[in-house]
Amino acid sequence: MQAIKWIVVVVLAASAAVAVAYPLLILPWHTRWGATAAELSQSLPGDELVPQPKMVATRAISIQAPPAQVWAWLVQIGQGRGGFYSYDWLENLAGCDIHSVDRIVPELQGLEAGDKVRMTPESSPMPPPWTVVAVDPARALILENGGPAEIAHSSWAFILQDAAPGATRLIVRSRGDYQPGLMNAVMWRTVEPISFVMERGMLRGLRWRAEGAQR
Repeated sequence: MQAIKWIVVVVLAASAAVAVAYPLLILPWHTRWGATAAELSQSLPGDELVPQPKMVATRAISIQAPPAQVWAWLVQIGQGRGGFYSYDWLENLAGCDIHSVDRIVPELQGLEAGDKVRMTPESSPMPPPWTVVAVDPARALILENGGPAEIAHSSWAFILQDAAPGATRLIVRSRGDYQPGLMNAVMWRTVEPISFVMERGMLRGLRWRAEGAQR
């Protein structure tokens, strides 16, 4: 019985430590992964879609390939398209049926405003697909999900900027709002670190493909 009490105490202490450390240390790290101070404060296309977000993440990566080359991979994203260049096996454990391609597919280069970018098969009702809001080739791809009347309203912006000659700075900003309530807050804060793991994998996957195409 004494051992059980000690286990309960240790578990409670560990939970309290995580609850304190997450907003102070872990959250600021993963919501700003790879981004500079200037990029964090920079106003980007797509910010206006969710003007008062409860969650914001700005992540970035440098890619040794020109923006047009990076764009050719980025514009292919989506379930049933080029995938997300992240951890397919994890996504497929959830039934997403993602198969990331390792080549530029000509028929996937024509994404337009109003098109849908799905995370799961079309037969799956959740999560709803992203809607393409704006396409500026080699500069910006802006996606939106939900709306003010929905449980959640999110934007997902991919911004390509010239870096050194022949290189690209890819900045990804997500902004999210949700209906007030403890359950919603807990749910989205739980989703947040998972999204980080998958998005970081995506950025690295994009870099690996775009840089490989340069060799």
